[in-house]
Amino acid sequence: MAARSLGKAFVAVSLSVTLASVAVGSSGCRSIPARRNSFSSRWFHLNSNIMSSSNGAKENSHNKARTSPYPGSKVQRSQVPNEKVGWLVEWQDYNPVEYTALSVLAGPRWADPQISESNFSPKFNEKDGHVERKSQNGLYEIENGRPRNPAGRTGLVGRGLLGRWGPNHAADPIITRWKRDSSGNKITHPVSGKCILQFVAIKRKDCGEWAIPGIYKGYVDDPRNTDNAWMETEAVNYHDETGEIMDNLALEAGDDAGKVKWVDISDKLKLYASHAQFIYLVAEKRDAHWCEDSATDCHGP
Repeated sequence: MAARSLGKAFVAVSLSVTLASVAVGSSGCRSIPARRNSFSSRWFHLNSNIMSSSNGAKENSHNKARTSPYPGSKVQRSQVPNEKVGWLVEWQDYNPVEYTALSVLAGPRWADPQISESNFSPKFNEKDGHVERKSQNGLYEIENGRPRNPAGRTGLVGRGLLGRWGPNHAADPIITRWKRDSSGNKITHPVSGKCILQFVAIKRKDCGEWAIPGIYKGYVDDPRNTDNAWMETEAVNYHDETGEIMDNLALEAGDDAGKVKWVDISDKLKLYASHAQFIYLVAEKRDAHWCEDSATDCHGP
């Protein structure tokens, strides 16, 4: 009983911190620490490189990183057609818009200085003091002193809302449990026959889409990405197998969240940025219900 109470207290504190951090900037990103006794055997990392190569963009990738207006502004990106996304495609007339938000230019501690500043000499593609400038996707190119987005052109140069030149690292905690009936039995989907998994989701105030709560800074395809700054994330799943630790957990939304609740996982979910891919990976790892089609037609987003 004491262990269960401690587990609930841990999750409540962790979720409170996580949900309150939705709007935090690019620095200080950390995932919820796993408590050895309750969670050590129930969580795993999701390292997913869901991005196009520099040779060209996949048909359904790197789309939100080309949308306008740029988040939090009226700035319109230069339009980049699908066939011109890849850096290896020659485009002499490419003329991206330059934009870095005033909140970044103000020089908060989580942001880099401008490249042009004489006292700023970043070490790209390696650990640079306390700043990790390595990419999870391998080496990225530097052009005219600026790192180049490995996924391709975005129609905008500078950093936008992102603090770091190059990769901006973060973690996405995905908290899950099995959907159960009033008797505590797992509920299976009538078509797929698999148990239904639920995750804690927030409904963002800015766009009304459901999202993974916490510090979302994830590349693959983030609307804040630019040619010179992009998000990379490591999604971590914390799963309550028995439902005892989080059964009476009170969920409270942070500043960016209009609502927060347990949401059934399926391919019908409309999720923010690249969160759908992370949720699919969790469902696949847990062998949970994802879609109603036959197994051969059940693919991730």
